Amino acid sequence: MCLGVPGKVLTVEQNALGMTMGTVSFGGVTREVCLACLPGVKPGEYVVVHVGFAISRIGEAEAAEVFELLRRMNELGELDIPQPGS
Repeated sequence: MCLGVPGKVLTVEQNALGMTMGTVSFGGVTREVCLACLPGVKPGEYVVVHVGFAISRIGEAEAAEVFELLRRMNELGELDIPQPGS
């Protein structure tokens, strides 16, 4: 199943090629993400990330709700986030 996972943007910077990249936190696990599809995205905003690319902005409350749903569906394994009871 292909899922977009919500995360909080921690940093935004240009890489050596001029591509907008950033660090995004997914429930405490951070990953480098391409932010080029979302011009003007700022630290503190929430984005939906699919295969390493931020594809849309999302509100904080909706991000928390979606993240919790994915956690309950056990769909966060790719992020290596410890699941309760494991």
